[in-house]
Amino acid sequence: MFNLKSQFHLKIIFLFSFIALISAFFIEYVLGHQPCNLCLIERIPYGLSIMIIMAIFLIKKNQKFFIMLLILTFIFSFAISFYHYGIEESFFQESSFCGVKSLTENLTKEDLLKQLSEKTISCKDVTFRIFGLSLTSINIVISLLFIITLFKIFAKYEKNK
Repeated sequence: MFNLKSQFHLKIIFLFSFIALISAFFIEYVLGHQPCNLCLIERIPYGLSIMIIMAIFLIKKNQKFFIMLLILTFIFSFAISFYHYGIEESFFQESSFCGVKSLTENLTKEDLLKQLSEKTISCKDVTFRIFGLSLTSINIVISLLFIITLFKIFAKYEKNK
């Protein structure tokens, strides 16, 4: 079982993940800033973390496994954000993935031509900044902080068991 400090940290991660998702949807739908494909992928770890933390508090079994899953989730978040930041800063070349609108549909030749003629959001273009920082750069820092915090919780888990 987790101590109160670990539970507090998990609740903070849960709350921040929830706020991050709500903010992303607000920026997209209310403020009108369209996300690129990598921006959309960067939302996935926050949704997963909400579900995993809910499982930790509701199931109360296999907590060590769930914490490791959370660590892996935010390592994925860090890696995607780092790659996206590299594209924004021209460290990496933009992949063709950044221009594709839908990967799940079977596209006809006409649909593909239509998508190519429409304006797509480039992964290297930053359309929204907070204090001069792109959301991707902020996500790198947040993911790293969460990884460190979760590793500390994981290490303390065995001591508190």
